[in-house]
Amino acid sequence: MASPTIKAIEVSGRTKYRFVVDVGADPVTGKRRQLTRTFDRRKDAQKELARILHEVGQHKFTLPAKTTVAEYLGEWLRSATRGKESATVRNYGDALRPVMDRYGAKPLQKLTTADIEDLVDWMLSSGRKRGGKVGTPLSPRTVQLTLSRLRSALNDAVSRRVLEWNPAAPVKCPAQVRTARQPWSEREVKVFLASLVGQRLHAIMLLSLLGLRPAETCGLRWTDIDLDEGTLTVEVTRTLVMSDAGMTVVEKAPKTASGRRSLPLPAQVVTALRSFKATQAAEQLAAGPAYVSSGRVLVDELGAPQRTDWLRRQTYKAMTAANVRKVRPYDARHACLTYLATSGVPAPIVSAWAGHSDLSMAQRVYVHPTAKDLEQGRDALTALLGQ
Repeated sequence: MASPTIKAIEVSGRTKYRFVVDVGADPVTGKRRQLTRTFDRRKDAQKELARILHEVGQHKFTLPAKTTVAEYLGEWLRSATRGKESATVRNYGDALRPVMDRYGAKPLQKLTTADIEDLVDWMLSSGRKRGGKVGTPLSPRTVQLTLSRLRSALNDAVSRRVLEWNPAAPVKCPAQVRTARQPWSEREVKVFLASLVGQRLHAIMLLSLLGLRPAETCGLRWTDIDLDEGTLTVEVTRTLVMSDAGMTVVEKAPKTASGRRSLPLPAQVVTALRSFKATQAAEQLAAGPAYVSSGRVLVDELGAPQRTDWLRRQTYKAMTAANVRKVRPYDARHACLTYLATSGVPAPIVSAWAGHSDLSMAQRVYVHPTAKDLEQGRDALTALLGQ
C-alpha cells in the first residue's frame, strides 16, 4: 500500500487536513483496518500520522473502539474459562461482577487507573451486595481476587491491541490479614467424640476428624469403603456451586491426582461405619418405598444424599450439644493434620493423607502447633545442652 498522504479539504468553508492510514489487520478477526483523522492544522496532522505509523511499525497501535467494559469482559470470560469446571467459571464471573456493576457501561478505552482505585476503595468500604449485610465492606482477599482477574483481562486487551496499556497495573490492594486458626485441641476432640457415641452421625463426624474435606465426605459412597480391609477411597466430591439459578450440587472427581487417594481406617472408624450402615438398613426397611437408595454414605433417614451446607448445620448442632468450642467444620481437617504432624508423622505422609499435590501445603496452611507442642522443642534442647 502506498504511503498515506495528508490532503487539504474544505469543511464548512474552512480548510482542514485529513489522512487515511492502514493500521494493520485486526488481531482478533484478521480483517484489514483503516483509520481516518482530520485536523485544523497541517503540522498536527503530520505529527499524528508519524505517531501512528511508528506504533503500527512497532505493533503497538491501538485502534479507537466503542467496546464497553461489560462487552469486553464478557468476551474475555468466555475465552478465559473455556473448558474449566463450572465452579471455576462461576468464581471468575463473581470476581469481575463488581467491575461490571460499577463500570460495565463505560467504554473500555476510557477506563482509567483512577476508576480502578475508586473501585477498590468502594469494595473495601461498602461493596458487599450479597453473602452478608448489603453495603458492608468486602474482605481484602475478595478485592485481591477482583483485581487479579481484572489485571489478567486487561493484560489480554493490551496483547490484542484493544488497549494501549493496562490501567489496573499500578493499583494496589491492602494485604490480606489471615485469621489465626485455632482448631480443637486433642482434649476438645475427645470431648466431642465422647458426646457422639450412640448418635446417628457418629461415623460421619469421625470422617471429618480423619481430615476429609466436607465435599469429600458428602461425595463418599459405600462402594468407596471396604469395611473388611478397613480402607476408604476418595473418588468423588459433592459440593455446592452458586449459579444464576441458585445453588447447584456439583459432583466431580478430586481436582488433582493426589486428591484421589485411599486411606487406611482406624478400627474405631470401621466399627462406627458398620453401625451406621446397619442403621441405614433399618431406616430403609422402616421407610419402605419412600426410601431413596442412593448408595451414598451421608444420607438422611429417608436415604436422600446430603450437601455440605446440611453437614455444616448438623456439625454445629453436635458441637452445641457437646458443649465444646464452636469451630468451622473444615477446622476438623486442620485439627487432624496438626495432630499428625505434631505426633511425628513425616511431612510427606501428612500431605498424602490430606490429598495435597504440594508437599508443603499442610505445613504452611493446616498445621498449627500449640504452646504444648512447642514443649517438644524445649525437651530436645534440654537433652542437647545437658547439665
